[in-house]
Amino acid sequence: MKENSIQVATSYSARREASRRILKPLLGALLAVLCLLWVFHDISYREFLEHTSSIRWWWIVPAVACDILGYVFQGLRWQMLLRHFGQITVLDASKAIYAGLFTNEVLPLRMGELVRVYLVSRWLSIRFIAAIPSVVIERLFDAIWLGGILGITAIVLEEFPEKILKVADNVGIAVLVVTGILIYLVLLRKPKPDSVKNGKKITWKPLHILVSFFRQISDEIHLLAGTKSFYLSFIVSSLVLIFQILAFWFVMLAFGLDTSFLVGTAVFLLIRVGTLLPSAPSNVGTYQLLCVTGLMLFGCDKTASAAFSVMVFLIITLPLWAVGLLAVSRCGLTIKKIQEEIRAVVGR
Repeated sequence: MKENSIQVATSYSARREASRRILKPLLGALLAVLCLLWVFHDISYREFLEHTSSIRWWWIVPAVACDILGYVFQGLRWQMLLRHFGQITVLDASKAIYAGLFTNEVLPLRMGELVRVYLVSRWLSIRFIAAIPSVVIERLFDAIWLGGILGITAIVLEEFPEKILKVADNVGIAVLVVTGILIYLVLLRKPKPDSVKNGKKITWKPLHILVSFFRQISDEIHLLAGTKSFYLSFIVSSLVLIFQILAFWFVMLAFGLDTSFLVGTAVFLLIRVGTLLPSAPSNVGTYQLLCVTGLMLFGCDKTASAAFSVMVFLIITLPLWAVGLLAVSRCGLTIKKIQEEIRAVVGR
């Protein structure tokens, strides 16, 4: 009887896990379809084709170059944050980032962040969890720069729409919270000795694991903050965002959209904020929806905005796929193999 109960429980758990794996991609696909239906509803398809066929292609080269440079600077930033673990080249750090980006493009729920952490921990021969704080710091830096540039754009741009201004206000509040957390972790919080940590036991295992994880993350952040590389990487973080904005703006020039650089910056940042939450692979649908919405708020025609949203997505994403696929192949592992090894590491 006991063996039968165990088998039933195991079978139920397996079915639930299988259902979850199927449901998540289906929900992402449904969201993408709904977004694309809105994007392509009520547009002139003749004008759509005219817009896509009249691209000034000479602007695409600097757009792709700026996008790649943005990720190279991200590789430089990560290399700086990982320096106290050992020596890793900017090329290898960028390769891990591109492998992670490619994973995000083909899989939902941003598995790519774990992929790049796994690759770097493997190359540096460090624990998987030890490399996670560097990624957390990256995200904190990104949030601060994103909020700062969005705030400056909102102040300088006279025709800033009220709806995006509300988004900017919410982002500003979030940035203040993030900045406060970073200041606390860097300047105020001091890592506690192991004897003090061990003196406080949390009986509920899930909470104990969570508290231990965040305690280790915060200790590592405090350790990283004591290095010169920490502050240099914060400055480099601005270049990551600036080159991504330039790539977006160059595609706008290729389309001949009658908008300013500040408008392009505002629309890009709206897309960036809106795609922070996990959705369909490559953010298909949500990217186009946010792009069209942003451009229309600044007075652009919906048909032209829809054509631009499709082409900028392809122009920026296709090189990412190509470089990302090359990076994964150069790592000597498949995405499936990396996923299996990550599950094995996390499950320990």
